[in-house]
Amino acid sequence: MSKKHATISARKKKELIKIGLITIVAAVFAVIFLTPIVLTITNSFMSQTEINANYGAIFARNDKGGKIFISEAVHLKFFPDMVSFSQYITVLFKSPEYLFKFWNSVILVAPIVVFQLLVALFAAYGFTRAKGKLKEIVFFSYIILMLMPYQVTLVPNYLVSKWLHLIDTRWAIWLPGIASPFAVYLLTKFMRRIPTSYIEAAQIDGAGEWQIFRKICVPLCKSCLYSVAILVFIDYWNMVEQPLILLSDTEMHPLSVFLSQINTGETGLAFAVATIYMIPGLLVFLYGEDYLVEGIMYQGGIKG
Repeated sequence: MSKKHATISARKKKELIKIGLITIVAAVFAVIFLTPIVLTITNSFMSQTEINANYGAIFARNDKGGKIFISEAVHLKFFPDMVSFSQYITVLFKSPEYLFKFWNSVILVAPIVVFQLLVALFAAYGFTRAKGKLKEIVFFSYIILMLMPYQVTLVPNYLVSKWLHLIDTRWAIWLPGIASPFAVYLLTKFMRRIPTSYIEAAQIDGAGEWQIFRKICVPLCKSCLYSVAILVFIDYWNMVEQPLILLSDTEMHPLSVFLSQINTGETGLAFAVATIYMIPGLLVFLYGEDYLVEGIMYQGGIKG
């Protein structure tokens, strides 16, 4: 065997070893991240008695409501001894408050996703097409606001909502969400990567700004729109601080807040409710996975 073939063979072995190590590391992290989800789903089919037998040491309390020390070990079980649908029957039929909170989440999140994308589309097109220093200053302000965690802007949002008499109304959640700079930033970066030749060709054909926006920019931003929609949905589907601060009426709270308030004696119900709560996010992700990956891969570029 020649030295050239030996070198090529050694390189292939190194590549295979590298790929194997990366695969093993990825598999380990996948198992770590998926274990809580799998446990939640499988444990939701356990009876309350079996859950108490396995996890009683975690949720044990004394007469005063405080934690007590128990020497028994916690037993993580992936498969129930006997499949039980009692938790789901309770959640879906016997306790309508869980479904009521679920629809509260839908009512709060759906308008934010839809209208944030609409506002972001028009704002991003304006930032892309407009010229001048004022545009750059405004866009830089958007970036600064996006970098701030929500906890920083929570107090100003509360004060503005109180001044507008929106406290204890869904508008206190909707308006800040719709005006969020996150989608505007991503769509602006995407639109700026659209080749100018596309727009110039449309202008030569007599297209106006509305036609350029509707027939060129929006179709080319399809993958980015799906990516942003998925990220915005997941972000607001799991919101907790906003409802707690801006909605004092617990009847308006979403399921994300209600989940943390389930009593320790209802651990089985918590598993079932959490499983139901995960379904919309999983469906949205699975449906738009290709668009999400494409939008991240091209980082606002146009696929050739």
